Amino acid sequence: MLLFLSIVKLVCEIALMALFGQWVLGLLAGAKREQNFFYQLLAQVGRPFVMLARLITPRSIVLDRHVPLVAFLVLAFTWIVVTALRIQHCLQIGVELCK
Repeated sequence: MLLFLSIVKLVCEIALMALFGQWVLGLLAGAKREQNFFYQLLAQVGRPFVMLARLITPRSIVLDRHVPLVAFLVLAFTWIVVTALRIQHCLQIGVELCK
């Protein structure tokens, strides 16, 4: 169980950092962000989560440009829940076993 929680938490952290980095790089690069190699790389890392967010949100309510924000918020909520579950699990089995 601890391994599963750690894997989910790690995947969330990687995706959150990729989406955040893509947003910051998009601000810095401006209109030429689509031509930036690192922006494209970060977009590839975050793409599965953005596509999943597009599947769970209605097209008529959430605009396409807001879907990465939805993905970020869903990932952040998932990270918080998994972190709480991991802490609870570690308290149940003992902190020494969680190191």
